[in-house]
Amino acid sequence: MTQAVVNLSEDVVAALSSDRDVEQAAAAAAARYRRNVIFWRTAILVAFLGSWELAGRFNWIDPFFYAMPSTILGRLIDWITEGTSEGPLWYHLWVTMEESLIGFFTGSIAGVVIGIALGRNRMASDVFSIYIKLINSVPRVVLAPIFIMLLGLGLASKVALAFVMVFFVVFSNAFQGVREADRAMIANARILGASDWQLTKAVIIPSAMSWIFASLHVSFGFAIIGAIVGEFVGSRYGIGLLINIAKGSFDAAGMYAAIVIVMVVALLAEYLMTLVENRLARWRPRPHHEETQ
Repeated sequence: MTQAVVNLSEDVVAALSSDRDVEQAAAAAAARYRRNVIFWRTAILVAFLGSWELAGRFNWIDPFFYAMPSTILGRLIDWITEGTSEGPLWYHLWVTMEESLIGFFTGSIAGVVIGIALGRNRMASDVFSIYIKLINSVPRVVLAPIFIMLLGLGLASKVALAFVMVFFVVFSNAFQGVREADRAMIANARILGASDWQLTKAVIIPSAMSWIFASLHVSFGFAIIGAIVGEFVGSRYGIGLLINIAKGSFDAAGMYAAIVIVMVVALLAEYLMTLVENRLARWRPRPHHEETQ
């Protein structure tokens, strides 16, 4: 009996040790994968910027139109330390971010609410779908001068354009996410006596979350585009104004520097959106490509 207990204990220890080895190997593989990703991202960026710099210095491309990375970096440093000709860089950035954030949040909330509401109501979706398609068919750039004419050069016109840019992206995904909800789960919830609100809250919305977050990842970029296009058409402050001034003075370095600022802000927003998604959707299974790393 004692020998059997000893053998059993040894088997348990061996199994635990084997599990730890597997976990350690998986953690090491994941860390190695992350290092490879960072290495290749950095290598591609360095190769691209280095090729661009060399092409400009050896006049393979015209530095007047294709400002070299070193020139762009110098312009960014000047804007950060000394400000722009139209005021401090941080104020222009704040104006653009304020317009983008207000347009993003209002457009996202409206898109989610209306998308879910129309997705759950077939009659309403059939009635309003034609009008939504008509409005969505209008090019967004055409709306910029209209909003500026109606709302002026201030905050409201840029927020309106950012709102329109975001709304239709989020609405389409939320609407489709509701329509693609698992019919078996809906039927089971009905059998268990779930009301329409309980069904929407416990089944429909969680089922559509992947669709909604997919749209939110790209919609903030559209909000920035809306704000900048509005500023480009007419404004007193903002990154779009800096781009417009640089364009008018043939300042390629200034235009590229403003674009770099927008890219950095968009990447930070994407990172924050990913953190929020991972926190709110912990119940969701990991994607297959992450499980196989």
